[in-house]
Amino acid sequence: MKTVSLIGAPTDVGASVRGAGMGPDALRVAGLVEMLRANGLDVIDHGNLAGPPNPWTAIGEGPRHLEEVVAWNRAVFNAVADVLARGQTPLLMGGDHCLAIGSISAIARHCRQQGKLLRVIWLDAHSDVNTAASSPSGNLHGMPVSCLLGHGPPELTGWSGQPAALSAGDIDFIGIRSVDAQEKQAVRQLGLQVFDMRHIDEHGMRYTMTEALHDVDDNTHLHVSFDLDCLDPIEAPGVGTGVRGGPTYREMQLCMEMIADTGRLASLDVVEINPALDVRNRTAELAVEFVASLFGASTLVR
Repeated sequence: MKTVSLIGAPTDVGASVRGAGMGPDALRVAGLVEMLRANGLDVIDHGNLAGPPNPWTAIGEGPRHLEEVVAWNRAVFNAVADVLARGQTPLLMGGDHCLAIGSISAIARHCRQQGKLLRVIWLDAHSDVNTAASSPSGNLHGMPVSCLLGHGPPELTGWSGQPAALSAGDIDFIGIRSVDAQEKQAVRQLGLQVFDMRHIDEHGMRYTMTEALHDVDDNTHLHVSFDLDCLDPIEAPGVGTGVRGGPTYREMQLCMEMIADTGRLASLDVVEINPALDVRNRTAELAVEFVASLFGASTLVR
């Protein structure tokens, strides 16, 4: 029986609005543990990590709340590394998306130690490849991909044992529709594979996921970093930076089921749920449904 280890990281230290720190408990209230067990998984809930409070300083020069972001990501890194060392599947419950720096850095180190190829599926409305120089706000939840590619602040790079935790070919973006002007240039210069909403509109989710997953094999560790603002805010209102025009409920279910079909899912981030902006915990409940599909739930046995 596969063991899924839940790690709560209740912070909005990298975000632009308050509230994402309540995300882990919203997922618990929505029945995440019960759903995973009902789908035949062993579940260990490690509770919530501890870290510094959000100082909520004004926007200034450089990355905002850098010291606090480093502390939270160190806690995430250590917790994810420990779960992987035990042969279990880490499920990080955020919190904002800056926490992916810690989780994916730990996973990248583990993959190198095990001789595995790492593939990251980044489900998000935003590409998150800003840097301190390009970010209009300085909020680090808009910079995790840059940090993982080795282009972030020195305090947030090199954690995997290499200058960059990821290369451009290790990550595929799905559902992107909000990219800052300088980010657009970075996406092109870095050679990132971005399946934006125009691509999904023109080709459909099935073809998009076939492209994204075509070379995933038995030696691949597949990690999904799922920002709930990937969905249209009509479906998922409880997010801090919602952008209209995202994937529908059915498109996202197909995306998740096709990932599950590979049989290679080995770790997961679920981030940016903001209960303060939600309607009766709808967004967390949606997240639980999609996580169920990621772990193999489907209408019929396929």
